[in-house]
Amino acid sequence: MHAAAMTATDSDDLTGVAGWAVDVMERLGGPGAGLLIALENLFPPLPSEIILPLAGFAASRGSFSLTGAIVWTTAGSVIGALVLYLLGRSLGRERVLAIWLRLPLVEEHDFERTEQWFGRHGRKAVFFGRMLPLFRSLISVPAGVDRMPIWQFLVLTTIGSAIWNTTFVLAGYLLGHEWHRVEPVVGWLQWVVVAVVVLWAGRWIVRRVRHRRTA
Repeated sequence: MHAAAMTATDSDDLTGVAGWAVDVMERLGGPGAGLLIALENLFPPLPSEIILPLAGFAASRGSFSLTGAIVWTTAGSVIGALVLYLLGRSLGRERVLAIWLRLPLVEEHDFERTEQWFGRHGRKAVFFGRMLPLFRSLISVPAGVDRMPIWQFLVLTTIGSAIWNTTFVLAGYLLGHEWHRVEPVVGWLQWVVVAVVVLWAGRWIVRRVRHRRTA
């Protein structure tokens, strides 16, 4: 069954990003799904919680196989992450530090502590970061700055991405026309991550301001 198996009604019911994503997948097949996920890594506002279930939905309609959906989206994740890794590597420590020092309330020893933390936990950060909203893209940059061995980065990114992608592609595949039920779950998870980051950042800012006043 070809991409045309997705009926006109299926496509016409989708609008916005979802409609555009389905159109790309109908035209390009599995590589189109991979391309969309690669772009999602580079432009986080393009939501994986929509694209991945849609890839599963497209597979359920016969546009491409379920295996193809998982393989192509994982390949797209790795390619997008690799671009950001190479960006971090090309910028290098000194340029990133110069940008860091222009931020308010931060000092060089904060950067050094972050480096030390990444040196100790970098592999876990890259692996689990691929399964966290917001951090999925960002984690590749410090991996490049820290010059994590590229083979190690690719292995961890591939495994982490495969777990994340398989989960949501399968959900879209099994839910079929109800694929959109996946999005609120990921949206809830994203808000949890945002809340934790905001609380941590708020606590850090308060401590930093108090420290400066005491000094």
